[in-house]
Amino acid sequence: MTTTRTFALSDFDFALPGELVAQHPAPQRSASRLLDGRGAVPVDRVFSDLPALLEPADLLVFNDTRVIKARLYGEKPTGGAVEALIERVLPGREVLAQLRASKSPKPGSTIRFAEAFDAEVLGRGGPDGSLFQLRFPSEPLALLDAHGHVPLPPYITHADTADDAQRYQTVFARRPGAVAAPTASLHFDGDLLAALDARGVQRTAVTLHVGAGTFQPVRSERLAEHRMHSEWFEVGADAVAAIEATRAAGGRIVAAGTTTLRALESAALSGRLEAGARETDLFITPGFTFRVVDLLITNFHL
Repeated sequence: MTTTRTFALSDFDFALPGELVAQHPAPQRSASRLLDGRGAVPVDRVFSDLPALLEPADLLVFNDTRVIKARLYGEKPTGGAVEALIERVLPGREVLAQLRASKSPKPGSTIRFAEAFDAEVLGRGGPDGSLFQLRFPSEPLALLDAHGHVPLPPYITHADTADDAQRYQTVFARRPGAVAAPTASLHFDGDLLAALDARGVQRTAVTLHVGAGTFQPVRSERLAEHRMHSEWFEVGADAVAAIEATRAAGGRIVAAGTTTLRALESAALSGRLEAGARETDLFITPGFTFRVVDLLITNFHL
């Protein structure tokens, strides 16, 4: 008889000294450190070693989402400070956002952002009502690009700079909508992509717009009780075809980052990889049956 273990949050506790959290990226993207965990004993490498760790028949899958300047600073008509993290851009010049303020703004009130434009508070929104729905006076992505700030993770202690706007973005970012970067892919640069091409490693892309929920901790001690935030993703027919061709040729599917993995495995929950765009609240824990991904390249996550 087999038993299924119930995992607790404390099962994943470990010590991470603050001085080991890098506050700035390596000068060269592919010069970052890489821990090769394929064998029984992990091996220290650098990221530029990656082509030698993959095979010519392998398929590397990226998340081509583009980070938007999703953090805004403003104030209520009373003068109270407001910090907004835009979770998602909606039709009709509307957005969903996390708001930090001494008192929650009421529906019908306005918030002046960046001393540049007023947003109307429409009320609560989102799947669980924890977000605020706002209406911007014009196209939200343009306003964010002009007045927003790069939404650096909470463990980065410095204010965002022009350099962050460039480095907290993958070199193949294409579709705007993420409030956090698919960080495992930040280590790829033009030289590394050329080396992968020379090795014969194939590439394709999916899109998953990383939401603000990625910054939120798991608060339930019993993992089975945790409700994962929902994110929008799309797996195109071209990506499905590339994966099927790789399988037929005996190659492996290599996911660049957990967001790529989440999109691929969400698209295959029926038992078959299906093209399309939809929401996912998939929470992958030990014991999960992987249907698509064979290898994962991931950052060191809390």
